[in-house]
Amino acid sequence: MRRLFVAVTVPEPVRRHLSLLAGGIPGARWVAADNLHITLRFIGEVDGALEQDIVDALAGLHQPGFDIRLEGVGQFGSATSVRSLWAGVAPCPELLQLHRAVHRAVSLAAALADRRRFLPHVTLARLKGAGPQTVAGWLGAQAQFRSTAFRVTEFVLFDSRLGRKAAHYTPVVEFPLLER
Repeated sequence: MRRLFVAVTVPEPVRRHLSLLAGGIPGARWVAADNLHITLRFIGEVDGALEQDIVDALAGLHQPGFDIRLEGVGQFGSATSVRSLWAGVAPCPELLQLHRAVHRAVSLAAALADRRRFLPHVTLARLKGAGPQTVAGWLGAQAQFRSTAFRVTEFVLFDSRLGRKAAHYTPVVEFPLLER
């Protein structure tokens, strides 16, 4: 069984820019630059036969490439118990279209429901016990974050292995997007 998800990778110059945001929150577990991505669909644990069905369904998608930009920061959790920090994605209809296509393909191939609302973002850090004022200060200081635009030319099926300190993501299959 493998734990899978589908994502758009973030290019190295943008990952470097994001890594400059790391710091200023005691106890935060900052995501390694190599693991920064935009999740399109979390799948979960699947066996080999089901994985192949998912791969086949994703290979049948023919979506165009597009440009996106990261913009702003935010948090998941409540004001008093923040679980994670993220960088947002500027509004991008093409990313939403790709998400819907991936979601539909995985749902049909694997009969796996996922009712979570799609909020495109890059997770930057996971928090446990960070003070609300510290988090609010960090969010305020980074509120104007904006990356350069970058071209999305593929989406990737990843294997996720949870480790004691961090998850390890390994690309399983890369699916190219169409160029116009």
